[in-house]
Amino acid sequence: MCRHGLPARTHVRAKIAASFVTLQYNVTFTATDEKTEQFILYHYGFKDLATIFFYTLVAIILHAILQEYVLDKINRRMHFSKTKHSKFNESGQLSAFYLVSSVWGTCILAAENYATNPTNLWESYPHTLMPFQVKFFYIAQLAYWFHALPELYFQKIRKEDILRQLVYTSLYVFHIAGAYLLNLNRFGLVLLVLHYFVELLFHISRLFYFSDEKNERGFTLWAFLFVVARLLTLSLSVLTFGFGLAGAQNQNLDLAAGNFNILAVRTSALAAICLTQAYMMWKFINFQLKRWKEHAHIQALKKKTTNTKSKAAKKGENKANGVNGTVASDDRDSPRARKVKSS
Repeated sequence: MCRHGLPARTHVRAKIAASFVTLQYNVTFTATDEKTEQFILYHYGFKDLATIFFYTLVAIILHAILQEYVLDKINRRMHFSKTKHSKFNESGQLSAFYLVSSVWGTCILAAENYATNPTNLWESYPHTLMPFQVKFFYIAQLAYWFHALPELYFQKIRKEDILRQLVYTSLYVFHIAGAYLLNLNRFGLVLLVLHYFVELLFHISRLFYFSDEKNERGFTLWAFLFVVARLLTLSLSVLTFGFGLAGAQNQNLDLAAGNFNILAVRTSALAAICLTQAYMMWKFINFQLKRWKEHAHIQALKKKTTNTKSKAAKKGENKANGVNGTVASDDRDSPRARKVKSS
């Protein structure tokens, strides 16, 4: 009985472990053209929660490695203040994540031809079956943003920064999970790559700014691309929900088939995207106004300092020339004219 029981337990444990590590819900298809080939596609299900949990732990470990062996060493050399220390760590971590995600997402878009034609974003909806790279990309994205929640404690984030990080982390989870669960993975992938590229530029610019505060050229380019990215996001959203999916033939809610193409879902999704873009633009405008005020304040201080120095130099020069009741050196050395006494 032991002999038969041990392999059975091992098999169960291996199966449970596989549900955490490997992607679940695979479907094998056979293409019978010239050559018989098999390819595997994936859909989502409840077991994905176990996979997301496992890769969340992986993200925490990778975060700690990057922090310990790269960012902390740079912080010790640069001697940043507490405020700059926190912002540098944030930009360092996010730069690495945005770089990997941007390159990875771009490779998927090129391989699957999602970005070559806008109609690929809504044609043959619902997109319930995904290639391995697409599903793994979404699993990794959700795992990373879920890992950001315990990192608020591990990184000892300041209380005034916790709310801000909770807000943008929640927005990422909400939109990525929404695209994943509503079978809008192609649409979500295009918007994520577009957004990540712009965010990557911002955080790299901030890292360069910390090393040299005179280096602000990256922020100017980021400001332009940020506005362009918001316009492109809104345009693609209106095109997808307002025209593409709205003109599709099948507009009936079918949970079993994964079809969510109904007016209520389309309106809610479009409204959520528009509100998020409006919120980001509002934050962007406040950020730019704050930068302009700080720049104007610095220029005013420099001008005031220059005027003070010039006045001090002028005053010293006037004193040397005997102005304001003082006796000049030339007058002190020359003899005074004497009055002639009358005899």
